[in-house]
Amino acid sequence: MPEAPAPAPEKPRAGWRTHPLPKRLALIAIVAVGLWLWRATDVPERQLILQLDGEGWSRARAMDLQVVDPEEHILKREERFFASGPPPEVTFKVGLPQGSFRMRLFVKVEGQEPRVRLEEPLTVGEGEAIVRQLRLPATSR
Repeated sequence: MPEAPAPAPEKPRAGWRTHPLPKRLALIAIVAVGLWLWRATDVPERQLILQLDGEGWSRARAMDLQVVDPEEHILKREERFFASGPPPEVTFKVGLPQGSFRMRLFVKVEGQEPRVRLEEPLTVGEGEAIVRQLRLPATSR
């Protein structure tokens, strides 16, 4: 009598240990935590809006902005030049966390050799915009 074929060996039962989904979930979780940490340590970009008030700004030809921390390290420096005076509002993009800083503005005024220095405290909160009104000091001729 011919022998009956041997039954095929049973496939191992698919369980959670052999399924590829847990491996993928671990990788996705690691990537998600990495992205969260990257965004949590990111310094938000803010707008520093200088509203130029009063007389004398029409003779300004250049501005040198410096933002410094309490230890006097320069965090932001940008220079702007104007052919016929600055607009009434000048905006700078600055990456600053929340805290207290100082803003220094050196203004080159037409007909004056030394630059006019303006210094203002900056307190940065949760808002995206920091607005400061500035006046040039009176000049003696």
